[in-house]
Amino acid sequence: MTRDIASEWGWAPSACTLPTIGRPLRLAEFDALFAEAVQAVRRPGRELLRLELAFSPEHAARAAELTARETGCCSFFTFTLTIADGGLALEVAVPPAHTEVLDALQARATASAAPAPAVQGSAASRGPA
Repeated sequence: MTRDIASEWGWAPSACTLPTIGRPLRLAEFDALFAEAVQAVRRPGRELLRLELAFSPEHAARAAELTARETGCCSFFTFTLTIADGGLALEVAVPPAHTEVLDALQARATASAAPAPAVQGSAASRGPA
């Protein structure tokens, strides 16, 4: 029996027009972006998710391309990519009817996010005094 991973995570609501066969691939693309670029996950509101990404032109281009394709099949998403002050952030907004999808996206981003780099020179990294 084949499981629909996207549906299990609440990722693909009935409003999604991406063919079912393409959903696991799209999910894998998001997971890869999350694993390589996401440094922090914040939920400033029930209908808004903010992902702080590692700053690079490659991450910005990849996030822009992937989210542009995602709005082609799930038009309820609003993605805002912000590049400012040496930072890169991706905000994802949904209407109230799709907060479960945002919950699932947050869970995947949190589970896949790159671990924060160790802070060199901190008391924790120096060991006991």
